Amino acid sequence: MLRISVHLAFAIALVAALPARPAWADDSQIARGKYLVTLGGCNDCHTPGYFLGKPDMSRFLGGSDVGFEIPGQGVFVGPNITPDKKTGIGSWTREQIVKAMQGGQRPDGRILAPIMPWHAFATFTAKDAMAIAVFLQSLNPVSNQTPGPFKPGEKVSTFMFRILPPGETVAAAAK
Repeated sequence: MLRISVHLAFAIALVAALPARPAWADDSQIARGKYLVTLGGCNDCHTPGYFLGKPDMSRFLGGSDVGFEIPGQGVFVGPNITPDKKTGIGSWTREQIVKAMQGGQRPDGRILAPIMPWHAFATFTAKDAMAIAVFLQSLNPVSNQTPGPFKPGEKVSTFMFRILPPGETVAAAAK
């Protein structure tokens, strides 16, 4: 009986000393998610300074400082997608991140801006979409509240790209 107890205690100690299996999976998921985020160009719309030619990598994915105007819909700024709980997606679950990325809907029910390519991201495998969510949750939180969205006719507080339908006139530069 003593021999069985000693062997059992030894086996438990050995298993407890091994790295947890989910940690291994998370490391590979994080690497895969980083690869997909890089390939997907998420940095373009979600990092301050990117559209102005000077991306602020200290605030990587912390939200853009340039919005997109879509006729009849308003102006949309790429939000903070770091795990900051107040200004980012830090209170979202991995499943909610995947749903937004692949289904175009935030946890609060709001539909994502049409500029967000969620239709393309809907083709990610479940494993790849989850890897992106894991990667986003692994980032350092960035406290950066992006402006907007702005409804048609509202004044914007940021630079913006204007998307015009064919035949429209380009707006005059501000004086």
